[in-house]
Amino acid sequence: MPFLDHLEELRWRLIKSVAAIIVGGMVAFLFIDDIIALLIAPTEYIESPMKLQVLTVQGMFMIKWGLAIVGGFILALPLITYQMAKFISPGLHKGEKKFMMPLVFFSYLSFLIGVIFSYKVMVPFSLQFFSSLGTGDIQNNYSINYYFSFITWLMMGSGIIFELPVVVFIFSMIGLLTPSFMRHYRRHAFIVILFLSAFITPPDPISLMLMAIPLVLLYELSIGVSWMVTKSKS
Repeated sequence: MPFLDHLEELRWRLIKSVAAIIVGGMVAFLFIDDIIALLIAPTEYIESPMKLQVLTVQGMFMIKWGLAIVGGFILALPLITYQMAKFISPGLHKGEKKFMMPLVFFSYLSFLIGVIFSYKVMVPFSLQFFSSLGTGDIQNNYSINYYFSFITWLMMGSGIIFELPVVVFIFSMIGLLTPSFMRHYRRHAFIVILFLSAFITPPDPISLMLMAIPLVLLYELSIGVSWMVTKSKS
């Protein structure tokens, strides 16, 4: 296929992906009040009381549409991944193409597991840590915009990081990673994991370890994934 035809195909893949996000956002907006209640729920189980406030006139409007877009992205993620896979599929061998649909499924599943892990573990511990820093008569009154921005960053970041086994699978398929390479640089990878955990989580050691431990386990699992891919190729 000529280069311009590749660009045209890429353009349509992107258009379909954006359209899927818009449709998913509309669906999410129909349940936006339930989504907001679900995201606020972790504040009810911390020891120090928290009060969320809307500090601007258009605050709730922007929050609802922002959460709808994030929800639309999450709902559309399987289709986005599928469009990416279809775009690169002409360059794959027949034996590699059979992994496309399972790869789309497991990439979405890994992302959801990361989001759920963050919601159930990271968010409650982070809120508990920050709310416990209040002293005296200082009340924990937070802007609802910053609250949603904070937990959305945690959940989306965790979902992306939990894609590690899927990324290792892809790189192992094309020969960029091998089990021996990953075992040899295991110590270096652990240092990178600590930096990533410190970047995503709040600045406290508990949250850092809560993120780092699953990442270490994911890395070890990824070595197994790379080993299976290498064995099947050989």
